[in-house]
Amino acid sequence: MYIDGKLQIAKGTEPVYLLPKMANRHGLVAGATGTGKTVTLKTIAQSMSDAGIPVFLADVKGDVSGVAVAGEATEKLVVRLAGLGITDYDFHGCPTRFWDVYGEQGIPIRTTITEMGPILLARLLDLTDVQAGVLNIIFHIADDNNLLLLDLKDLRTMVNYVGEHAKEYTLSYGQIATQSIGAIQRALLQLQDAGGDIFFGEPALNIQDWIACDSDGKGYINVLDCVRLVQSPLMYSTFLLWMLSELYEQLPEVGDLEQPKICFFFDEAHMLFNNAPRALLEKVEQIIKLIRSKGVGVYFCTQNPSDIPDSVLAQLSNKVQHALRAYTPAEQKAIRAAAESYRVNPTFDTATAMTELATGEALISFLQEDGTPSIVERAMVIAPTCSMDKAPDDAKAYIVQNDMYHMKYDVTIDRESAYEILNATAIAAAEAAEEARRLEEEARQRLAEEKEAERQRIAEEKEAERQAREEERQRIAEEKEAERQRIAAEREAERQRIAAEKEAERQRIAAERQRIAAEKKAAQEEKERRKFIDAALTSASRVVGSGAARGILGLLKKL
Repeated sequence: MYIDGKLQIAKGTEPVYLLPKMANRHGLVAGATGTGKTVTLKTIAQSMSDAGIPVFLADVKGDVSGVAVAGEATEKLVVRLAGLGITDYDFHGCPTRFWDVYGEQGIPIRTTITEMGPILLARLLDLTDVQAGVLNIIFHIADDNNLLLLDLKDLRTMVNYVGEHAKEYTLSYGQIATQSIGAIQRALLQLQDAGGDIFFGEPALNIQDWIACDSDGKGYINVLDCVRLVQSPLMYSTFLLWMLSELYEQLPEVGDLEQPKICFFFDEAHMLFNNAPRALLEKVEQIIKLIRSKGVGVYFCTQNPSDIPDSVLAQLSNKVQHALRAYTPAEQKAIRAAAESYRVNPTFDTATAMTELATGEALISFLQEDGTPSIVERAMVIAPTCSMDKAPDDAKAYIVQNDMYHMKYDVTIDRESAYEILNATAIAAAEAAEEARRLEEEARQRLAEEKEAERQRIAEEKEAERQAREEERQRIAEEKEAERQRIAAEREAERQRIAAEKEAERQRIAAERQRIAAEKKAAQEEKERRKFIDAALTSASRVVGSGAARGILGLLKKL
């Protein structure tokens, strides 16, 4: 409740107030499960909103969204308020904006890779010094070549590009090890799988948009839906690291204000610090120590003060401690340590009271006007005027859809950046390489065709020479054959002439032989005839006388 310039948070024997001018000294709301921490958180946040102080709430369980809806006068609540002496209770919701890194349950939250920067990214990704140095070189190369790094695909493309051209940049920027490039890509892939591809991009959130009041002067309560976000520690750490860095870098030093510019509440803070990256822990410690002077208050809500690192816990001056359980020696020791952090109230034992507190009851110590902690008071936290439950889905959706920042941040803008430029360059290079390959292929094909034409010409010449040789060989063979045939004809003619001459000679000889034989025969016949005649003459002479014989002989001779 906001009364007379003060935030009334609880009531014991006297009202317990949180002074707005001391609200930027940070705070702690602690207590076991079911003791009323979330209600206390809503009460403080709503009181700040009514005072005109913007608030940021990390809603881990999804039950903080009820700050947007007016509460109801239930019987139990009326009895509780009556016990506190409160009769006039104005049930109302707070001006609320719902945000969601994933854009599912609220207005999307984005930032750019450039705004995150290489140093925070290197710490977040737990890179070694060498790997962090290579990442820093990559950012410098991108900056020197006017290559915007807006989202993860820009950075991953840039890392890949630098890895492929490492030799070209080594002399100008330093050694770029392939192993470091690979390690960075693996880390970025893990971040992408965790949701980094959604968180990094444009339009980037202007964190000043959280520092706003409505037309009635009430501070907006910015509820970040973390139900899904906390399931990804890497993504949760990424968001918080960016947010704290942005706050510290953007907000000017203002010294002590009458009330904070904005207060941040982190519910279930043990989830923030358990297994958190070293870079986040360092940043939280740094911010907690230094951001007070920029008019920002930070409040952690957790189960046990021991969940908060001592270096951070020491900076939390406004404390609300709900009941703690002491079942083990370690828990008893934690209670004693928590009790010792309060200024003693002589009317009760702090450590004992801490285990006896009822639901909604708390030990409270806020800073006084002079900046010193008040004596611890045992008081009942006043219920908020907003809903105790989470906001209905339809009411929440209506608020989101009708928020002026929904139009500003809802649609992702993907303007030309490193990814597009390097891809276009790669495509152009690929096209140039393809064109060069095509020209080379054409030249190779042309050369092959020329070689083939030359081969065919040589082959044709060889074939022509072969045919000419064949024709010459055939001509010579024909000439030889003709000569052979001529010679053979001449030989045949000579043979025939000789044969004819031989035949003629044979025939002449045969004729001569026949003539001789005829002559011999005629001579023989003449001889025989003479012999016959002589014999006849002899015989005739004997018969007719010699004279007649001679006459017959002469007749025979004439015959």
